[in-house]
Amino acid sequence: MFSEYSKIVKDGLWLNNQAFVALLGLCPLLAVSNTIINGLGLGLATTMTLVVSNTVVSLIRNFVPDEIRLPVFVLVIASVVTMIELAMNAWFFGLYKILGIFIPLIVTNCSIIGRAEAYASKQRADKAFLDGLSMGLGFTFALVTLGSLREIIGSGTLFAKAELMFGEAAKTWQIDVITDYSGMLLAILPPGAFIGLGLLIALKNIIDTKVEQRKPAHIQIPIQAAQEQ
Repeated sequence: MFSEYSKIVKDGLWLNNQAFVALLGLCPLLAVSNTIINGLGLGLATTMTLVVSNTVVSLIRNFVPDEIRLPVFVLVIASVVTMIELAMNAWFFGLYKILGIFIPLIVTNCSIIGRAEAYASKQRADKAFLDGLSMGLGFTFALVTLGSLREIIGSGTLFAKAELMFGEAAKTWQIDVITDYSGMLLAILPPGAFIGLGLLIALKNIIDTKVEQRKPAHIQIPIQAAQEQ
């Protein structure tokens, strides 16, 4: 049982990361990831949508006829996104204005409807919940990582405008990574997002290759020791 849950978490966070591997949800990923705070805000909204929609879809899967399955799933997702949008409008208005259309567009995110159809509709609620949480956090990780890279290169800062999410006390959280830096406009513009994402995907592939190369060495050592004995 633990191995099943562990696999779900690994798939969501790394092995089947929706941004770095499946390459889904790239429109919001590239559009709003110019700062950490923007990426974190959209990532958490997407994670909440995945968690709630996956859980609800799993709970109702046996009561929904196959003929109307997808429309019902979309309706569930749209309802969840609407609640999240209203909550952000009420409590995080500044961040809500910056993210703009990309909050309601979560409804059309392929990764969300994909997880609802491919996984949540076939699994128990606990597994669907964990899958949604893992996939959401994996997507948030991609947003925050890309946002960090673009913010540092583009503006030389980290956690700029953190007060939009964490309140007035967070105004002092900004870190000037590069002092007296005039910035690089390319990193903030859409082409910089494509370049940054490509570099991060390349880095992930290098890490995965290194890990795979090390696996045979660990397996062969005990085999050789047993043969010598």
